[in-house]
Amino acid sequence: MRFLRFGICALVVFAVAAHGGVEEWSQAVFETGAGLLFLAWSIWISFNREEQPVLSPLLPPLAALSIIVLGQWFFHWTASPYNTRIELLLLLADLIVFFLAVQAFRTLEDWRGFVWFGMGFGFLVSLFAILQHLTSNGKLYWIREVRSGGLPFGPYVNRNHFAGFAELVLPLALVALVLGRVRRERWPVVGLFAVLPIGALFLSASRGGIVSFGAELSVLALVMIERREMGKQLFAGGAVLLVALLLVSWLGVGQILKRLSSVQLLEVSSGKRASMRRDTWRIFLDHPFAGTGLGTLQLVYPPYESLYDGKIVNHTHNDYLEVLAETGLLGGICCAWFLGVLLVQSLERLRQFNHSFRGALQLSGFLACSGFLVHSLVDFNLHIPANALLFFLMAHLATAEIQQTGQPTASRRRKRHDSRHDSRNP
Repeated sequence: MRFLRFGICALVVFAVAAHGGVEEWSQAVFETGAGLLFLAWSIWISFNREEQPVLSPLLPPLAALSIIVLGQWFFHWTASPYNTRIELLLLLADLIVFFLAVQAFRTLEDWRGFVWFGMGFGFLVSLFAILQHLTSNGKLYWIREVRSGGLPFGPYVNRNHFAGFAELVLPLALVALVLGRVRRERWPVVGLFAVLPIGALFLSASRGGIVSFGAELSVLALVMIERREMGKQLFAGGAVLLVALLLVSWLGVGQILKRLSSVQLLEVSSGKRASMRRDTWRIFLDHPFAGTGLGTLQLVYPPYESLYDGKIVNHTHNDYLEVLAETGLLGGICCAWFLGVLLVQSLERLRQFNHSFRGALQLSGFLACSGFLVHSLVDFNLHIPANALLFFLMAHLATAEIQQTGQPTASRRRKRHDSRHDSRNP
């Protein structure tokens, strides 16, 4: 299913390049692309009946959440049927792409290609972000004005959302290096793929991103301690971090510290964030069962606003509270179900493939999800379509039952049988 793998990677590239896929036109392209990929897979599966679809344990909670949001829209349990329909279409597109990823990425060879794609793409986006930062004129791609008042970084309108992207891609190279799963001749390339996203993450001056990266390092250290692998691996990890810090130092520590100290003047203050969390909790208490409707926070928030600053609040800067406010206990249970399955299945896979290359790949997926979920406590990266899509792909990597490359799928078995038949009957 090479066409599926290529199509999914193309959607990731498009969504990230289109400012994270946050605008209506880019969401329409993403949803159309997901639909076309599903149509192509349906046609392919109809001609390859021996190839059976497979399911991921992460699919049922996502499907249940989609049904709840569909009920909000259909029965008008929402403050804005239009906004909920827009978010529902985006959620269904994510569900479709996630389902197709489960079909497309099954073997170790499939995932090896995705990891090289993720490392290379993360390197290119990080390189572009650093170059843009050093030559910035305050515009996206040097040509497009930013009207939302954010601080652009790379292709993203908000530096915190670039940090979310970096958290998802940098473990792919970092874990392989630290655990010694990289051939010696590839160390410089993979090391560069790890160093540049780390340097760009620090250069973005995202507090939440830096803390989340620290959480990823903490999880990696715990895994290494549990496996009693603290020799060469510790040296490799320290070397990567040292080079990344030297890169940041060369780019200008003073500039980064100044950015960290002054960035709050342009973004939401810590006091405002705290008030938004309290106000969002009050919205949930008033709509505990089914919420106000997915995508409706901006509409229902004003009567609950306790600290008015003249700015429109479109997100709470806490994905967990926002999902409770918009989908109630029903949606909250689905999200808790998803996170529980993610944790249990990831740990099971790590025990199953403890010291293997498959284990290193799945550990990188688990680290990426861990850092991203920590960042969701102080931001709304799950509402950025590109980052949400990458998160679901990394969650699949963390929980997938990866087959060895030598294990044939149904279509490969059929082709092998046909070749044997042909050899017996020239």
